[in-house]
Amino acid sequence: MKNILKIICVAACFSSYNGQAQQFNGFTLVATQNSNSAYLMDTNQTTIKTWSGLSASTGYSAYLEPGGILTRSAKGTAPAGSPGGPICGKIQKHDYNGNLIWDYTLSGSDFVSHHDIQPMPNGNVLAIVYEKKSASDVSAAGGSQSIIMWPDKIVEIQPTGLTTGTVVWEWKVWDHLVQNVSPNKANYQTSILDHPELLNINYKQTSDWLHANGVDYNPILDQVIFSSHNMNEWYIIDHSTTTAEAAGHTGGNSGKGGDFLYRWGNPAAYGASGTTILKVTHDAHWIPEGVPNAGRIAGINNGGQTSPQRTTVDFVTTPTNNYVYDYVAGQAFQPSTYTDRIVCNGYTSNMGNSQQLPNGNHLICLSTSGKIYEINSAGTQLWTKTVGGTAKAFKYDSCYIFNTPPAIPTVTINGNTLTSTSATTYQWYLNGVLINGATSMTYNPTQSGIYVVRITDANGCIYRYSKGVKYTANPNHISEKNLNNEIILYPNPTQDYITINDNDVLGNEFTIFVADNFGNIVASASNTKKINVEHLSNGVYILQIKSKNGIVDKRFSIIK
Repeated sequence: MKNILKIICVAACFSSYNGQAQQFNGFTLVATQNSNSAYLMDTNQTTIKTWSGLSASTGYSAYLEPGGILTRSAKGTAPAGSPGGPICGKIQKHDYNGNLIWDYTLSGSDFVSHHDIQPMPNGNVLAIVYEKKSASDVSAAGGSQSIIMWPDKIVEIQPTGLTTGTVVWEWKVWDHLVQNVSPNKANYQTSILDHPELLNINYKQTSDWLHANGVDYNPILDQVIFSSHNMNEWYIIDHSTTTAEAAGHTGGNSGKGGDFLYRWGNPAAYGASGTTILKVTHDAHWIPEGVPNAGRIAGINNGGQTSPQRTTVDFVTTPTNNYVYDYVAGQAFQPSTYTDRIVCNGYTSNMGNSQQLPNGNHLICLSTSGKIYEINSAGTQLWTKTVGGTAKAFKYDSCYIFNTPPAIPTVTINGNTLTSTSATTYQWYLNGVLINGATSMTYNPTQSGIYVVRITDANGCIYRYSKGVKYTANPNHISEKNLNNEIILYPNPTQDYITINDNDVLGNEFTIFVADNFGNIVASASNTKKINVEHLSNGVYILQIKSKNGIVDKRFSIIK
């Protein structure tokens, strides 16, 4: 996820600044597109640090990793015939003192990186890459036009030396196509609607096909989200796969390989009925833990409002069900419209970013109009800022910048006990769902599944998450039965009440707890199958049921 201690924005701007005391505190990183410098400034707009004379200019994105490492998508060499930009072709890292510590070329005669990158917790980098497909490739795949196409792939690069790296994971949209035009060619299915996990090669077929532009990573779910300018959609895919599994349709935590787990914004792209909500989109990301409405996905909807013309920031509560997403065959992915929306104070026809902050504020950036501003949770504008050129800016606190982050935790299994490496705080998850009260270094699981631990060190600057560990329950150690498959919650999403359909498996005596995404108990009940949740605000919640017959952990959403 985009780190909770930074403010993300993209803007084409000029210089002015007006601050107020309620803004989120920190140091702002500015790395203007096509510039060979970057700098940090404090809340008074005083520059406290400059990286100058960088060997390659910023192509699109620049980030600070923990400890003050500057990581950028940078300008390299574009292959002949590559489509519209921003073309990058390089990834560079500089330490806080300005030393170049990684200079990796990500381009060749038939591929080139472009737009966004996402620094990973382990020091690797995700990158969006065009890859060239010849007219014969396109025709063989079922394309109705025999044209050269540059579809997207997402790669994860592990730095191995100053100029070297290893691709440790790769996902290609070309491995997940569908078409209903040519029965004798690859990817043929009679119905596009029956296969929303695949992308219709003949939908808006053009050379620069998806034009993916934003990518983010969720360490709890081990999933990736990216946005597509041309498809008007956000897509979620499984990152827990191997590269071989990512090229197929099985494997990974989801069991679905590299197929789309979830897509949202434009049902017409897969033949479903429904309203197209996204009208040119950028910056798809998850709201991370530690921030209000954590777990939602969000992004810029450039043409979100037409009268008057305004860009919007749209938020969606996804129908998450462990590592997959609830879906009714033959229909559009839910919800049918955004869960929440901020109408911006202006319009940007292209680019744009937003960041949701731990204090409830939002940073909104309107690139082509040049406006960056922060609002509080009530929508009150706190400050505005503009700088020369097209830029991305991120805000980080001093703890994040000036401290070495803790090592990523690892989990070991010894009998019926899961043990994390040593840290200051701990939180355990099962299948992507926070386990209430599981805040010790060790955890004794009561059911099979994939377990993750989150830790912090004494500084508490940043959450670190382990890789998921698969645990298979030993019946000799387990006294409780997992009843998740027997229980249905409805309506989901809800506004006021949740009803439990248990097929009479709970028995007559059971207790119910409802927790928010931070693990706080916000409601409880006993021996009832209808729970009043109308006092709770919009968001995703965890309902846990304990009975002598077993246990249940289910997610549900509140949308009012």
